[in-house]
Parts: sequence; structure tokens; C-alpha cells
Amino acid sequence: VPDLQGPRYLSPAPNGGFVVSEECGDVQVFTSSRKLLCSLSSKYGHQFGNPAGVCVDRDGSILVADEQLHTVHLFPEHGDPICLVSTGLRRPAGMACSSFGHLFVADAGENCVKVFKYCVRPR
Repeated sequence: VPDLQGPRYLSPAPNGGFVVSEECGDVQVFTSSRKLLCSLSSKYGHQFGNPAGVCVDRDGSILVADEQLHTVHLFPEHGDPICLVSTGLRRPAGMACSSFGHLFVADAGENCVKVFKYCVRPR
């Protein structure tokens, strides 16, 4: 996949595609045939500081750790982004989601892994 702007972290997506965070402030979503599906900044009108870790949960929502803003946002397939973690992170980096609704965040600023439980209810 050419023409990425400083690719950093990536995660497989349920549809066979993948998600890539870019150092220059965006997150790109690709199909299984490596075609650009969307940019999260464009699709959601969201301004990233410095996106780092990405993962996709069991519902197909994309989660993004923002190293500069010290947050984790969830981007559902439909609807507005949801800030899942807004305090307690110094430098969030890599992330992973479990099938049980746990979010694991490597906090490079505190040299630890933080575990969060979350549940997003449909409207």
C-alpha cells in the first residue's frame, strides 16, 4: 500500500481489510483488496493530534489512541465518535481489544499496560 504519510500502527479489520494510523495525523481504513475505504478525519470530521495505536473491536468499531491528546476514541461504523478514555494516559501507544469488551492500552509514558472495560450501547 503506497502513499501513506508515516505509517505507525495497524490492525486487521473484520471484513478482511485493515486500519493504519499515520504519524501526520490521520487514520486510513482499507478494504481487503487494499483500496482506501475512508480516512477517519474526513468521515467523522475528527481532528487527531498524533494517532498511535489502533484496533477494531468485536462490533467493527475502530479504536484509536492519540498520543498527543492522551485519549482513546471509538469510531463506530454509524454515528459519532465516542471518547472512551480522556484521563489517566500519559503517552498511549499500542492497543488491543478483547472479545469480552476489554481494551488494553500500552502507556509508554508510564511504562505499563492499562486495562479498561467498556460497553457501547446502541441508541
